[in-house]
Amino acid sequence: MKIRREVEQEKNELNMTSMIDIVFLLLVFFVMTFKIVEMEGDFTVRMPLAGDGQPSSTDLDLPYKLRLRADDQGSLTAIELNEINLGTDFDKLRANIVSLVGTDDPVEGEDGPEIEIDTDYNLRYAHVIQAITAVSGYRDEGTGQVIKLIEKIKFAKPRRG
Repeated sequence: MKIRREVEQEKNELNMTSMIDIVFLLLVFFVMTFKIVEMEGDFTVRMPLAGDGQPSSTDLDLPYKLRLRADDQGSLTAIELNEINLGTDFDKLRANIVSLVGTDDPVEGEDGPEIEIDTDYNLRYAHVIQAITAVSGYRDEGTGQVIKLIEKIKFAKPRRG
C-alpha cells in the first residue's frame, strides 16, 4: 500500500506574464520617446593647401544663391540670383550664370562652381526643374554640343509662409 504525504511539495515557478508585460512597456516607452534628428547642413570642410601666403579668393569659392519666390497658388513670382532680381525669366537667369561662370568647361569635382537653390514651400516642382535646367547647362544651337555650367547644386530647406 502506498503512503501519501498530506503536504505536497510546492513548486516554485516564476510568473513570466508580469515580466513580459514589463518588457513590452519598456519597449513602448523607448519607441514613443525616440526622436529622429534631422541632419543640419553640410559639414564637409575643405582646408586650403599650404601656399606662398598670397590670398587666392575666386568667385568659385562661395556658392551662388538662387532664390525662387512663389505666390499662394504655387506660381513663380520672382527669381533672384545673389540678391539680384531677374523677374521670372529663366533665359535671363541662364545669361547671368553664363556671365558669372563662363562657357569654358567648368572644373569638375570638388573645385567647380556651386549653387544653392532656396525656394518657397508651395512653389510648383516644374519651376524648380526649369531653374535646375537653366543653371546646369544648355545645348549650343549651332554645334549641338552640350555646354555645362554648374554641376554642383544643393538645396536649402524650403521656406514656409
